[in-house]
Amino acid sequence: MKDTFKHKGLRQQLVNVLKNKGITNEAVLKAIGNIPRHLFMDSSFLDHAYQDKAFPIAADQTISQPYTVAFQSELLEVKKGDKVLEIGTGSGYQTAVLCELGAKVFSIERQQELFKKTSKFLPKLGYRAKKLIFGDGYKGLKEEAPFDSIIVTAGAPFVPKPLLSQLKIGGRLVIPVGDDVQIMTLFIRKGQKEFEQEEFGEFRFVPLLEDKN
Repeated sequence: MKDTFKHKGLRQQLVNVLKNKGITNEAVLKAIGNIPRHLFMDSSFLDHAYQDKAFPIAADQTISQPYTVAFQSELLEVKKGDKVLEIGTGSGYQTAVLCELGAKVFSIERQQELFKKTSKFLPKLGYRAKKLIFGDGYKGLKEEAPFDSIIVTAGAPFVPKPLLSQLKIGGRLVIPVGDDVQIMTLFIRKGQKEFEQEEFGEFRFVPLLEDKN
């Protein structure tokens, strides 16, 4: 669990790459600069930890590309103390970014293996989510709703209705929608039944699967 000067230097280079790609939110860039991403990865990929690429983790999932994490985090517009629901805990890297941004994070993971690993791992790094849940992300987390924002970190073939209904008025849902290639989509809840929708180009994610595994 070492975080060396070399790692810190590589992170700053990564932050510069993200700036060059158009990420402007200072809090998001700072979070990426603070989080030891190499610790979230398999030792065989350590050399790649600060490249702007996605890499495999357990259970056929991936740790998202830093640019994607930064892009989604920027779209969320997280304010300190916001209640954020994350669908797809995965490696916990995006969870850590949300914690760094001061969010109260509720995160759902459907892969038992990843859930167990990440639940133990995040607190060791000092990242404490309000709740990490083993469950079905399509259902959201009704008992904790409404949320200031919801982030989905897997490609959804459609937008799950429960997620829209669990947003606060003014709340933001960031979700990649589509089958093979996803369109990053932002929904802002304007009223009880009224949503504003905006699209932000193509991304590739592992699929968002229903039920638990």
